[in-house]
Amino acid sequence: MAGKIPDLEVETRAGTGKGAARAARRNGMVPGIVYGGGEEPQAIQISFNKLLKQLRAGRFMSTLQNMKIEGQEDFRVICRNVQRDLVKDLPTHIDFMRLRRTTKIALFIPVEVVGEDVSPGLKKGGVLTLVRPEVELVVTAGDIPESITIDVSETEVGENVTISSVKLPDGAKVTIDRDFVIATLSAPSSLKSSGDDEDDAAEGEEAPEAEAAAEE
Repeated sequence: MAGKIPDLEVETRAGTGKGAARAARRNGMVPGIVYGGGEEPQAIQISFNKLLKQLRAGRFMSTLQNMKIEGQEDFRVICRNVQRDLVKDLPTHIDFMRLRRTTKIALFIPVEVVGEDVSPGLKKGGVLTLVRPEVELVVTAGDIPESITIDVSETEVGENVTISSVKLPDGAKVTIDRDFVIATLSAPSSLKSSGDDEDDAAEGEEAPEAEAAAEE
């Protein structure tokens, strides 16, 4: 099932070139362009404040967006380049690629956990840690999964859940070419402390025997 794709509202930009770009910046906008998808390139502009907020939120370059332009049908895009001021590090121009529904694209997909209520490791007090709350997958733009699911219903303390154990959505492929850890189920601190105490006690029991052997 496709996940919720965020809307990105932009405006058409009159004219191209340095003069038109400077005019857009004076009006609090960032000039940009949309290309690809079998359509002619289109000059656009986006609110500087809105763009800066999204850039600072992270992963703007790998987030599929639903572009909205007044008077046109919505279409899907992904950012392909953000030019920045060399001194202030603020956006000065932005490029978007228009996507067809069949286009393959790399996106970060959230991880959902199931089976926590019956997990033997969690019942023993184990602590579940999501090492990767999101996993980057190559997916089809028209069929983006809402999440991928990991099942911990049979996971014991000390075990890991890796990507090889996850059933990926149809057509999706992992971008990392190795088996990596998504979640770990570690022992609670109380069990770790108990184990340390037992080790100390064992060392204490061995000490007299070692001393006696040394005296002989």
